[in-house]
Amino acid sequence: MIRLAVVTAGFAIAAAAGIDVHIPLIDANLHFASLHAYIAVGIVIGIESMGIPLPGETTLFVASFAAHDGKLTIEWVIAAAALGAIIGDNIGYWIGREGGRALLERKGPFYERRMALLVHGDRFFEQHGPKAVFLGRWVALLRVTAAVLAGANRMEWRKFFLWNALGGIAWATTVGLAGYYVGHAAEKIIKNLGIGALIVAGVALAGLLVFLYLRERKVLQKEMAEVERREKSGEPMTEWHDEGTQAETEPEVAE
Repeated sequence: MIRLAVVTAGFAIAAAAGIDVHIPLIDANLHFASLHAYIAVGIVIGIESMGIPLPGETTLFVASFAAHDGKLTIEWVIAAAALGAIIGDNIGYWIGREGGRALLERKGPFYERRMALLVHGDRFFEQHGPKAVFLGRWVALLRVTAAVLAGANRMEWRKFFLWNALGGIAWATTVGLAGYYVGHAAEKIIKNLGIGALIVAGVALAGLLVFLYLRERKVLQKEMAEVERREKSGEPMTEWHDEGTQAETEPEVAE
């Protein structure tokens, strides 16, 4: 699936660059590159939401930026992102509910990184409860683990689905429109100021993407250091429990 996401992401770049490939079996107004761009957005975000780290937010922003000049349709970009987020999160929820957390906690490749994501998510859930599923869409790293943690900690599925759907739609809309209007603003500046503005806009966009990457990397490194500290001290990893779930308790002693 990751390989498919990478391949289809290439079509998103083609769409942004204005490369249109027609295929006769599809309506003339729908180009091959554009179609695959929407698919790429949904797949990348869906895989990320299932618990596999991929640049979902960056993918959505770049696709939305490309939509400002009509190569893509912003409504379809947002719809693909929201659908991918909701479907991926629900798969992640059931993976977590059926024992996915135990797999993530196993020793092996990228153990510290996996545990850092879980510790970060646990802390956020402890603070916000079910609303963490909604808020987590805008929080670095939590997009990857929120659904798995909700399932692992037995959040009621209806409650999860409500907060997840609201969060997925709101996140896709806000990030999508941000990229879309940044693209419009950049186009106007370039028309008025010429090639120099194009260079500045390109540097600014690259800087923004680097900032998003470094932000998540900084949080991840901090949590990995916390995991290492807990490993050395023998301190257990925290585990959040949703209100009303069957959290482990001490057995009652019969009088």
